Amino acid sequence: MRPFAVAVVLGVLLVAGDGLARTGDITRSPADLLRKYVSLDMKGARLEAISWVTLKPYVNWKEEPLWRQTVVIRDYEVVEDVSRWQVLGALEVVIPVKFRVLGSMYWESASFVPHPELEDVGYRVKAVGGRWRIIEPMAPPHVGHKRMIQYVRQALLDEKDESHRAQLASLWEALRKVESGKAK
Repeated sequence: MRPFAVAVVLGVLLVAGDGLARTGDITRSPADLLRKYVSLDMKGARLEAISWVTLKPYVNWKEEPLWRQTVVIRDYEVVEDVSRWQVLGALEVVIPVKFRVLGSMYWESASFVPHPELEDVGYRVKAVGGRWRIIEPMAPPHVGHKRMIQYVRQALLDEKDESHRAQLASLWEALRKVESGKAK
């Protein structure tokens, strides 16, 4: 291998290794870990069982349950103001996250029920084994609206069964109506 190529590979490994070493680093704010977790969740990291592995460094539970619903959100805000956190101990806090919810998507019926609201969720973050980890709640996925539309569209394109395609088409249309503000 050429020296330049070796240097590039080593540089990539160092940068990637540094990023991985920071996941939950106790010297950083627990809000950093929470922000990354919620961001990955919004991008759909929990939509499929295999992708949940991406979130394992952020949580203290061993496996993700099979969710029957997904909360569809417009956006979220991790509260940065430390005075609004609930301090439970030197290395344990509850950090509020505000979600702008559009509604819920139910997997079994392939349906979307709009219920716009502001949802406040307090995430308990604690030092475990020298790293920050989310202890609770183990809430259903909170996926961004645009990502959910893309996910359902891809499922619609991949589906071979005509009755399932009809359900997915109806779901896709319901999600799209929320985008345009026409959902009731």
